[in-house]
Amino acid sequence: MKLRLTLFALTLVGLLSFAGIALAQDAVPVNAGETVITLENGVVGTLALPESDAPVPVVLMLHGFASSRNEVGDMYLRLAAALSERGIGSLRIDFSGWGESAGNMVDSTVSGMVADAELALQYLTGLEGVDASRLGILGFSLGGGITVFTAGENPDAFKSMALWSTFGNLHDIFIEELSQENFDAAAANGQVEIDLGWRMITLGNGFFTGLEDYDYQTEFPNFTGSLMVVAGSEDGSADFLDWYRENAQGALRASYLVPGADHIYNVLTDDQTLAEATIKTTADWFAMTL
Repeated sequence: MKLRLTLFALTLVGLLSFAGIALAQDAVPVNAGETVITLENGVVGTLALPESDAPVPVVLMLHGFASSRNEVGDMYLRLAAALSERGIGSLRIDFSGWGESAGNMVDSTVSGMVADAELALQYLTGLEGVDASRLGILGFSLGGGITVFTAGENPDAFKSMALWSTFGNLHDIFIEELSQENFDAAAANGQVEIDLGWRMITLGNGFFTGLEDYDYQTEFPNFTGSLMVVAGSEDGSADFLDWYRENAQGALRASYLVPGADHIYNVLTDDQTLAEATIKTTADWFAMTL
């Protein structure tokens, strides 16, 4: 477990670095036919609705820690295109305080991210051209935790779920990755600056205390739809593949171990084979289950 967590820490830096590059661009890339939308709380998202004579299923995509809606290596941008090819729409959002969304990073909390996801869900259910009975949800890393909590709090909302590189108890993994020292500093001062190696981020104490707002073991069984969980063999999240599959309540459940893959499916390397396999498998999963 410790070796895999160490690899997670190394790849997380890569994820964050790529996210910073994306945020520095003048415009966030979109696929042809996509629309940038803003929800009523200032959350910005990219909506893709393929042309269809009938309402289409849609997947809500939730990004990981300190990332943004296109995700590392544009994996969500690429997945959105793959879904569109299969007649499935998507909405990928920046959580409040991250990416292009309104708000301040220091105010970011787990419960706030769940609220953002729920607002996106409300938007989709009221949107013309969307089949609200065939909604999917996907989360990457921390976004996987937010996915579990959102689906657990809204057990009838989603027909299918996919989790990428998703751990269990958020408090435990963030203690490993951000250190007890930063937890203590935030508690003492109300916030803490953390050097990620390529930039500084500022997190409020609410982010740290909010890591225990939800219990994944309580929330996850509330979801009764189809479930696929994906992890790289070289990442600590692989240790949770069996737990999620075995505790899934739906009739369709699957786990996908990507041999040789790290936390971000080696997407920042020249060889895109593992990232492409993850994207294709996920798009095929939603095509089968929505």
